[in-house]
Amino acid sequence: MSTIATSARTAPRTSRTRRPIRPTRMLGYTVLIVCAVVQLAPVVLMLVNSLKNDLDVLNNPVGLPSTWEFSNYTEIWQRANFSRFMLNSVIVTLASVAVLVVIGSMMAFYLARFQFWWNKVLLAVFLLGLMVPLRLAVIPIFTMMRDLQLLDSLQGLVLIHIAERLSFAVFVMYGFALSVPHEIEEAALVDGAGWRSIYLRIFLPLMRPALGTVAIVSAVSIWNEFFFPLVLIRSENMRTLPLGLTTVMAEFRTEWSLLFAGISISAIPVIVLFIAMSRQFMDGMTEGTR
Repeated sequence: MSTIATSARTAPRTSRTRRPIRPTRMLGYTVLIVCAVVQLAPVVLMLVNSLKNDLDVLNNPVGLPSTWEFSNYTEIWQRANFSRFMLNSVIVTLASVAVLVVIGSMMAFYLARFQFWWNKVLLAVFLLGLMVPLRLAVIPIFTMMRDLQLLDSLQGLVLIHIAERLSFAVFVMYGFALSVPHEIEEAALVDGAGWRSIYLRIFLPLMRPALGTVAIVSAVSIWNEFFFPLVLIRSENMRTLPLGLTTVMAEFRTEWSLLFAGISISAIPVIVLFIAMSRQFMDGMTEGTR
């Protein structure tokens, strides 16, 4: 027996046989790879074309540049007053997202925890805001902003962005608020906590995935918004980045290399934001499937 045990210990271990990849899983990987290539291809083309001259962009838009024009970035930054445009976009985006998160979370907490007959009416109003785009009322909005003396101001843009995306914020947070167990707040009420403390110390920490989802989606859409700044902004100093990029687009000629360089610069903050908050975003998107 000792000889058999010794030989068993000294015998080389055979490598584990790997399970073959099932065709369905292979098909899923293939679909994911194709989707990733389709999503990344425009980004790669944008970066490559930002390092070309206009002749290369027009003659060979999908190839490598004949000469690498890194000066496009410095030229677009200096010529288009990019620092001012980026500051305006940062102010509008941060202010709008902050107000959306605060008001949206408060409304979701109220609708999910306090039962009144008018709650269903409020939910119907918010759902109607999701179905009817605010851009259909562009003429009344312009008239109202003119009467309130909010034309050509960042405050007016912030108000419009909040009004346009508040229904989405409430809708997302309301669904998460319903999933928060009532026993937690009941225990807090027994311990003497008020509704303000429950909202700040219990509700908001538990709703972090929903807050991250609303913040990322709203920030990306506000950062890339072009329509309302075009309608409401007149002076150059009040322009945001998407509107400021039109300075390189003339009536008879567009400097495509500078335009691609400007788009690349404007995409950097959004990419950094998504990387920094990707965990919260994924938790928020998969919370309902757990």
